[in-house]
Amino acid sequence: MEPTLRTINAVISALFFICYTYQFLYIPLVLLKKRRPLPRPAASHRYAVLIAARNEENVIAGLLDSLAAQTYDMSLVTVFVAADNCTDSTAAIAREHGAVVYERFNHVNVGKGYALDFLLQHIGADYPEGFDGYFVFDADNILSPDYLERMNESFSAGNEIVTSYRNSKNFGDNWISAGYALWFLRESRYLNGARNRLGSSAAVGGTGFLFSQRILDESHGWRFYLLTEDIEFSVYHILRGEKIAICEDAVLYDEQPTDFRQSVRQRLRWAKGFYQVFANYGGQLFRGIFKGSFSCFDMLMTIMPAMLLTLISTIVNAVAIPLGMIAKSPETPILLQTLLQTLLNFYGLFFILGTITTITEWNQIHCSKGKRILNLFTFPIFMLTYVPIAVIALFKKVEWKPIKHSVVRTLDEVQSDQMIA
Repeated sequence: MEPTLRTINAVISALFFICYTYQFLYIPLVLLKKRRPLPRPAASHRYAVLIAARNEENVIAGLLDSLAAQTYDMSLVTVFVAADNCTDSTAAIAREHGAVVYERFNHVNVGKGYALDFLLQHIGADYPEGFDGYFVFDADNILSPDYLERMNESFSAGNEIVTSYRNSKNFGDNWISAGYALWFLRESRYLNGARNRLGSSAAVGGTGFLFSQRILDESHGWRFYLLTEDIEFSVYHILRGEKIAICEDAVLYDEQPTDFRQSVRQRLRWAKGFYQVFANYGGQLFRGIFKGSFSCFDMLMTIMPAMLLTLISTIVNAVAIPLGMIAKSPETPILLQTLLQTLLNFYGLFFILGTITTITEWNQIHCSKGKRILNLFTFPIFMLTYVPIAVIALFKKVEWKPIKHSVVRTLDEVQSDQMIA
C-alpha cells in the first residue's frame, strides 16, 4: 500500500506543479513590469450603480455615503438598490440616501444573480435610454474617494469589463477575516494584476466591477444565476473573446466574515459554485485552450484542478491510513509521515505566497504590524480549511444564504487602523 500511496501523492504533486507553476511566474512579472498608464483626461460617461442588498440596514449607508463622496461627477451617476427579500429597513435607508430602490420578494429564485437580473429588468423598463456602464457593488463595501474616477479612466481607454483592487475594511478583526483579506489582495495584485500586464483577461471577484451597455446587451441582460455568479460572468465573456481588465488604482474595501461557521457556509457556496461553473463551461474552456486562448487555460486552472487534486489526495490518504491502522500494517507510520509531509508542503506554499503579498502590499493592509506578521502563520491554516470544505461541497446540496454584515467603518477609520502600534 505504501509504495502505491507514495506514487499517487507524487503524481498529484507533479500535476499541481504543472498546473500552477505559471502563477508563480506571475510574481516577478508584477514586480518587474510596470503597468501601462491610462490616458488622461478621460471622457465622462453616464453610469448606473447596481447594489443587491438583503437585510443590510447596518452597512448600506456606508456604501452610499462613500459613493456620494466620490471625486467623479455624481450628476452622471444613478444609484439603484434591489432590496431583495428584506425584512428590515434596508429599502428605507437606501431611499433616504438618494438611491432608486426596487423591492423584490421571491423565495424560490434566491441569490445575488436573480436580484441583479430583477434590478436590470426594472432599469431597462424605467430608463430605456440606458447607461454607458454599470457598476456592481455589495452593500457592505466602501470606496476610495477616487474609485469611480479611476475606473472611468480604464473604461474610457476601451476596457468594457473592468474589475478593481479588493481590499478589506476589517483585516485585523481575527485570523478568519485576515485570511480572506490576504487572499483577495493576492488575487488583485498577483493574479489579475499579472493578467493585465500579459494582456490576457482578469476575472471578476464578486464585487467592485464595471461593464458596458454593449456587454449587457450581448449577454441579453443578466443571466448568471449559479452560486458563483461572478465567475460564471467572467467565464461566459472570456469564452466570447472579451477581455476583463483590472484597475489597480481603484480601491474597494470589503467586509470579511469573522465567524468560522459563517465562513464555512460562504466557502461551501463558493466551492459548489466552482463545481457548477466547471460542469457548465469546463468543456468550452478546454476547447478554447486548443484554439490558443491562454485566458481559457487560466480560468480552467482557476475553477477546477486545485480542488479536484486536493479532493483526490484527501480521499486517498483518508482511506489508506485508517485501513493501515486497522490492519496494523507496519507501513502505517510511513503513511502518516507522507500525509504530514503533504500538509507541511501545503503550509509552506501558502506561507510563501502570504509573505510575498504581505511585503509588497504592506501599506494596503490596515491593521497593526503585529497582526500583519501573525497572519503570515495563520493564513496557511485558513487556506487548509478549504480542503474539507471542498470535499463536503462535492456531496452536499448547497443553497445561497445571505452573509450577515455588521462592520460599520468609514474609510478614515479603516485607514487609521494601520497607525495602531
